[in-house]
Amino acid sequence: MTASSCAEAPADEAVPLPARTASLGPLPPRRSVRGTPLEQKPLSPRQPGPDSHLSQCVSVIFPKEQQAFSSNDFKMPGGARISFNCVDSALSSLKNCQSYINTGMDIATHVALDLVESFNDVEDVNSMENVMLQYAAMDRELKHYMKAIEETVNQIKREKPENIPDLKYLVKEKFTALESNNSDSDLQNNEKYIYFKDQLKEMRKQCNGNESIEQIDEDIAVTQSQTNFICPITQMEMKRPVRNKVCGHIYEEDAILKIIQTRKQQRKKVRCPKIGCSHVDVKGSDLVRDEALKRAIDSQKKQSWSTLEKSDGDDGDTKKICC
Repeated sequence: MTASSCAEAPADEAVPLPARTASLGPLPPRRSVRGTPLEQKPLSPRQPGPDSHLSQCVSVIFPKEQQAFSSNDFKMPGGARISFNCVDSALSSLKNCQSYINTGMDIATHVALDLVESFNDVEDVNSMENVMLQYAAMDRELKHYMKAIEETVNQIKREKPENIPDLKYLVKEKFTALESNNSDSDLQNNEKYIYFKDQLKEMRKQCNGNESIEQIDEDIAVTQSQTNFICPITQMEMKRPVRNKVCGHIYEEDAILKIIQTRKQQRKKVRCPKIGCSHVDVKGSDLVRDEALKRAIDSQKKQSWSTLEKSDGDDGDTKKICC
């Protein structure tokens, strides 16, 4: 073996990268992992390997011939070093896949809210829920795949094997073990799916509230709605409401984030600004956009402007009649 050889093994079979990610559109191409013994087929580091996320992920460097090592090099018994830089690059690409999945779930949530707000078509809303579950399944598989890679790298560093191990086999084995524990509850516990369900519930509540306005005094209904739209911090109508996942209370986004930042500098915790709430540790990571409430606020504004314009028009007609 030459001093700058790179260990890769044949890519007869691909490590089971989540198959359903193919439906996401502009994802990085599926690639395979190579992994039989090092001596069978060494490749030059400059030689383009197969179209693989983890191609050339194990570069063998001998200290006598190269003195500069990166912080991610790992020393093997016998003096050789393994570089995992390309593994990090592969994981970075997979994390990009996660961002595509998150974007898809955000879009599906907005479409479902549009359906509830405009048409209230139960069948179409249910179809969007199925889409969310499919995205949740993709997210679970992708996380398992990345975890399998990370655990494999950590295992190599921990056990310090004499020979370069079969990476493909190790990753596949760990991935299969993780997938064997899958259950439907995993999908329903997905953070974005939970947010989807909560927002649908709030949107339906808002829509039902609008329908009940015709059955009660209009002034009372408007007053009740406006009270729900007031931020407990600014005492003004919210423009970008966020909900605390822990206690469920809602604040103006900029106002609560400013408090959190100020208290962080003072090394103090933030108590929920809602009077009577016992939650004493509000964190930025606990805040989620309340899209349903924002839509309700915007809808209320439109109704108020429409009523005002109609009132102005009636006053003008009255003046013309009087004259």
